[in-house]
Amino acid sequence: MTVTIFLGSLLGAMAIGTPIAFALLLCGVALMVHLDLFDAQIVAQNVINGADSYPLIAVPFFMLAGEVMNAGGLSRRIVAVAMALVGHVRGGLGYVAILASCILASLSGSAVADAAALSALLVPMMVRAGHDKARSCGLIAAGGIIAPIIPPSIGFILFGVVANVSITKLFLAGIVPGLMLGLALVVAWWLVVRQEDLVPPPRASKAEIAAAVKDGVWALILPAIIIFGLKFGIFTPTEAAVVAAVYALFVALAVYRELKPSQLFDLFASAATTTAVVMFLVAAAMVSAWMITIANLPAQVGDMLAPFMDDPKLLMAAIMVLVVIVGTAMDMAPTILILTPVLMPVIKQAGIDPVYFGVLFIINNAIGLITPPVGTVLNVVAGVAKLNMGSLMRGVWPFLIAQLAVLALLVLFPSLVMVPARWFAG
Repeated sequence: MTVTIFLGSLLGAMAIGTPIAFALLLCGVALMVHLDLFDAQIVAQNVINGADSYPLIAVPFFMLAGEVMNAGGLSRRIVAVAMALVGHVRGGLGYVAILASCILASLSGSAVADAAALSALLVPMMVRAGHDKARSCGLIAAGGIIAPIIPPSIGFILFGVVANVSITKLFLAGIVPGLMLGLALVVAWWLVVRQEDLVPPPRASKAEIAAAVKDGVWALILPAIIIFGLKFGIFTPTEAAVVAAVYALFVALAVYRELKPSQLFDLFASAATTTAVVMFLVAAAMVSAWMITIANLPAQVGDMLAPFMDDPKLLMAAIMVLVVIVGTAMDMAPTILILTPVLMPVIKQAGIDPVYFGVLFIINNAIGLITPPVGTVLNVVAGVAKLNMGSLMRGVWPFLIAQLAVLALLVLFPSLVMVPARWFAG
């Protein structure tokens, strides 16, 4: 009965168009009423405690860093470096998109920001080169979702806060799986581009490559600073976010000088608006998370998953299928905030490493960003590239399948996540 009320109130509120944050509040209140525990003070206290979290301070700074990189020319220079390195091969612009996605992922942590920037920069170039527009947009959308996997990752921050798991360990464990997603896109693009009749652009000279790297070196240094600092404990993930934002501002204002002081207010306002949405979601989710614990919902979910509890791989596979289904209808942040408190006790009971689960859980949620009908990244790319959603859905399928294959591989072989994670952690 408790599970029915939880799902019924949440899905019912969403069905009538209630914003997800308010749907989470209503869900928590419904459980309170059902258990005869309703108290407005408890609701208010949980909302305040939900937003009162030191690790969450990283969110606005990573948001700001992403805004600054797009406006200040850092993103464009990264694309130029990728173009100089791999632009000459057959289908080279696609490989440029993948390489640029991986590099940008290590800077912003935002799938939407990265996909929007690359769509604006690369889609017109790919169409002029003779690539199918839908496939080009599908590749860029799929490349954009690498951002929540390679550190820094806003998804890992949210999961770490809700699940009480080390964010630094999550960051370091996400590096290799994120690169595997990029490699899967390389293979998928290689298969797709063989069907197109294209003339590759000329190879960049050594001087042109050197010039592109020299111009983009300030942008390329940032990922190294973040990973080095996290690995050797120089700063925490929250401090890394501040470093990223300050460094991006310095480079955009003082080195590249493409960002004017007059633009700063709009950038800060945009980052603040996005942050406010995320923070209110987290705060509202804490009400339902508290009630999930009080109502002992995880035990009931554990009973449902009891047939899989003796086999961790089978349990992970079942949970991943569940999250894929949820991801088709719900955005990444709400899915993390709703499912994490329900699933974490089950994961611990089954003896599965929380860091390993967190990486696969966030990969799955990231894939949800390009699964129709909700797919936030799909909507952003469609809007930027001026392409209808039906065509974009056709174009993204080969790359979606490739990334789902990586997820399946990680379920079957947990060492692909944990062995590199231990190495990076030192």
